[in-house]
Amino acid sequence: MAIEDESSSVRWIRDQFNRLSWFQKSLLTGAILTILWTRTVPSGLDERVVVDGLLLIVGPLALGLSHGRRIGWTINRVAIRNAILLSLFVLPFYLVGSTFPTIRQFYPMWETSAAPGEFIPHAIKLFILALAAETYYRGLLCVGVKEIGFKAVLISPIVYMIHHSSKPPIEFLLSGPTDVLFGAVDYKSNSILPSVIAHGVGLVFLDWLVLHDPLFDPTGILEYLEWLPIPL
Repeated sequence: MAIEDESSSVRWIRDQFNRLSWFQKSLLTGAILTILWTRTVPSGLDERVVVDGLLLIVGPLALGLSHGRRIGWTINRVAIRNAILLSLFVLPFYLVGSTFPTIRQFYPMWETSAAPGEFIPHAIKLFILALAAETYYRGLLCVGVKEIGFKAVLISPIVYMIHHSSKPPIEFLLSGPTDVLFGAVDYKSNSILPSVIAHGVGLVFLDWLVLHDPLFDPTGILEYLEWLPIPL
């Protein structure tokens, strides 16, 4: 009897889920994955790669492919061009940010060194994390639901900022606009390739820069930004 009741409950949940539109399924799945990620995200990089891979890559892709949707996992000429342009646009921000004391105190988030044998595996793992984040934020919650129009780029900024709440204040402040920018570029590209490349290259570039002395003295920039109500 208990087994029959459980089967009936599962069937009811499946039936209710199947009645939802694709957009509703995407939002519901996104909410569930966020809750699971928040409750299970580990501190170690190796474990983080596994958890993010399962929840933020496999989860969204499983939903998308089961409905005949690639949720931005495509490569086209426009996406390649925009990946280059977006990367060139954001890299100066990483370059300048790498000189700020709050950034240098926080990064690298996981212990590594500039030695190639240690840094290259570290960089590959960072790219996997970037792929996971972009599959979830820009794939499932933006490109994957682009049938609702350009407003799809406004679905995830608040969640993205919440997930950056433990980061340095300047990064938290910029995370919302960055989410919108990445989403807009991916939306126009019909691919998450631009944000994956820009995010992954940026993470690797930032860690590499912080592992070395600042490329320039940031005093002038810090003085210019003194009006910001946050520590830099």
